[in-house]
Order: sequence, then structure tokens, then C-alpha cells
Amino acid sequence: MQVGLVGLGRMGHNMRERLREAGHKVVGYALDPEVSDVRTLTDLVDSLSTPRAVWLMVPSGEPTHSLVAELTKLLSVGDIVIDGGNSRFTEDLEHARMLGAKGIGYVDCGVSGGIWGREHGYGLMVGGDAEYVERLMPIFDALRPDGPREEGFVHAGDVGAGHYAKMVHNGVEYGLMQAYAEGFELLEASDRVTNVPGVFNAWRRGTVVRSWLLDLLVEALDEDPSLSELVGYVEDSGEGRWVVAEALESEVPTPTMAAALFARFASRQSDSPAMRAVAALRQQFGGHSVRSAGPNESTAGSG
Repeated sequence: MQVGLVGLGRMGHNMRERLREAGHKVVGYALDPEVSDVRTLTDLVDSLSTPRAVWLMVPSGEPTHSLVAELTKLLSVGDIVIDGGNSRFTEDLEHARMLGAKGIGYVDCGVSGGIWGREHGYGLMVGGDAEYVERLMPIFDALRPDGPREEGFVHAGDVGAGHYAKMVHNGVEYGLMQAYAEGFELLEASDRVTNVPGVFNAWRRGTVVRSWLLDLLVEALDEDPSLSELVGYVEDSGEGRWVVAEALESEVPTPTMAAALFARFASRQSDSPAMRAVAALRQQFGGHSVRSAGPNESTAGSG
């Protein structure tokens, strides 16, 4: 099968190579001429025979929206656009309407696997019409991990379902990472545990907390046992915010996901205003000691 792939960053580039290794014809387009197979988006469309399939791997929001708008002018009836980026599910509905008005199909696909996907395969969560999904199965089968199709691939539902599933996936991911991170900090703080990396390595077999994320943490600890070479500043992709907003809208309690998101916000504060307020209150009602903003510490009161 042939497919056009727009966006050849860390994931897009590896997806192109995995598809080619499976025998598919892939025409890639990126703004960087060093990695792009064609000069323009028009060239990409012209290089594919109909019915075409064009897969987008670009940032969500305006970059994706602009591409979809341009493709409505370049593609033909019967072609399909697959959005494999991290678009919000509400945007999928708009994009499907835009393309559908021109007789062009639309499928949204949440993709997980990061930089390891080329070797191990990608977890795929797909939303859209069953006819379009079936037509694209050779591409999905090449990208997903080896083994049973249902382990690594799901047709989650109608348009938007794939990105909705990926949004929830990322919320779960936030919570798992935060739990491992808090465990690391608590072990590091103990004067009894002298081999923190060894503890995490021991958890990889036979325990109920074993996972690929744990494996990756062990690899990081192998390179830097105390993680001292890193700064504890963590960005978020936006999907953590979306999942908490959706939980509020649906009145579904997701305290772990919310706490993990707020922990990332806290990581960006070198001096938290909220915690300064807590310190001030403790000093006011109990005379507890506080640290001043200067080089010296204030030690008002005791206890």
C-alpha cells in the first residue's frame, strides 16, 4: 500500500522507516528539505495514486487545522486523511466535516510508542468510519506491535474516539509516572535504603508494579543513579489538561490524573507562592520557623 506522511519529526521519521521496512511505499513531506521526499504538499499529493491516504504527524491546533484546510483543496473524492497527531477530539469532528463536504474520508488515530516505536511498534487507537479503517488496515498492521491485533490496536469508535482514547491514555501515563517519581523521592530520602536503583531494578520481575515505564526509569538510573544531571522541570503536552477538563465535564472523579498534572505545574516554580503562603500561615498561627527569602533563615518560634 502507499501513503503520504506529513511531518517527519522524531515519531514521523521512524514511522516512515517502519512502514518502508514492511514493504509499503511512503512519500514523506516536511519543511526540512534534508528529510523530505518531496518539495511541497502538492508534490506529495501528486505522487500518490488514487484513492490516496495521507497521514498527518504534526503539532495539534493550528498546524493541523491549516493542513486539513489545504488538503481539502488538493485531495479528491474517495481519498482519506489520517490525523495521527495529538489533536483534541473536538477538533476531529470539525476536520471530518470539512473533508466530508468534499467527499474525503477522515480517521483520527492516537499513537503511542515514542522513539521506540520503530523497533517495537506503536499502540494505535483509531476513530472513524469502519469502511475507512478497514481500508487502512495494512498500514495499521505494519505500525502496530507484532502479535495479536487487539493487543496494540483498537478501532475505538466513531470520529474522535481515537484521540479521546489517547487523551485518557496520557492521563493514565501522567499518574503512573508521578507514582514512580514519588517512590523514587521517598527511597532517596531514606537513610535505610542504600541502593535505590537496585530497588527499582528488582521491581521489574515478579511484582505488580512492573511495566515498560519502570524499565525506562531503570535505564535512566543506570545512566545517572541519583538523576542529579537533570533539572526537575516538566512540561505537559496539553492532553493532561484536556483529560482533567473532560473529567470535570463528565463529573468523573480523576484525582490521580489531576494531581499528576498539578505536580508538573509545581515543578516549574522555583519558589512556590502557594507554599510561601502556607509557610506564612504556619508562622502566624503557630510561631513555626520559616525560611527568609534572603541568604539567612528566619527561625521565629519553635516546633
